[in-house]
Amino acid sequence: MNLFLEFSLVGIASGGIYVLSALSFVIVYKATNIFNFATGEMMMFGTYFFYVFDTQLGFGWIVGLAAGLTSAAILAMIIERVLLRPLLGRPHLVLIMVTFGVGSILRGLAGMIWGPTVRQLPEILPRTPIFIGDILLPGKLAWGFVIAGVIAALFMAYYKYSRAGIAIRATATDQITAESLGINIRGVFLLAWALAGVLAAASGIITASVNGVTPQLGLVALNVLAVVMLAGMNSVGGVILAGLFIGWIETVVGAYFGAAWQSFVPYLIVLLVMIVKPSGLFGEEKVERI
Repeated sequence: MNLFLEFSLVGIASGGIYVLSALSFVIVYKATNIFNFATGEMMMFGTYFFYVFDTQLGFGWIVGLAAGLTSAAILAMIIERVLLRPLLGRPHLVLIMVTFGVGSILRGLAGMIWGPTVRQLPEILPRTPIFIGDILLPGKLAWGFVIAGVIAALFMAYYKYSRAGIAIRATATDQITAESLGINIRGVFLLAWALAGVLAAASGIITASVNGVTPQLGLVALNVLAVVMLAGMNSVGGVILAGLFIGWIETVVGAYFGAAWQSFVPYLIVLLVMIVKPSGLFGEEKVERI
């Protein structure tokens, strides 16, 4: 029983880190109706930005963290302003393919600049294990979960109570009505991408603090797709619960049945849920009248 509880807590902690990347997906989709398949690469590049400022330039982890997150936000805004805004009004498939292309370009650039070698980040998370009774949690994973939880809580408060958050929610509900009420729609798009860049970079930094960073770090976001699909692509609150569940099911299944089942079962669950409820567990169903 203790072993099951230990696997469960490790899985929930891993899922908490998934939540930040999932929020990055959802905030862009809600504000702009674009499903951003470059989220993983934004996560990876934000982590490299932190590595450059902290390790290569020697600014220290505090300045490096601030500069890395800021750089990630700027990168996201450049993607929106230069590559996607000129395509507003085009079919959604075109925009999705552009994000695929952006992800491939960023992954290639990272390989050219930093190479395939695993780069270790500074020890910003304590290694000391945490014991809950007889249950052991790796220190980095536990603290990563705590930090991810704090960031997610701050984001949710900003999204729910700030004027900018209200503008994003209004734009997500009805862009035409929001613009008629004086909301700067294009400014909201830019803000949503900036927030997505920060959330993705924070997720990448926490993940890489445990395993290091390579150009393949962005592939972690493929696991996050299960979270987004299960919750519903327009549910900000739902991805928190879905992220914790997916992290838990992956770890428990992997521990008892092996790695092959670990990657298979979450998507099987997502498929079964979407057959019954295509919009996801917490997603809003959109009805179009013609």
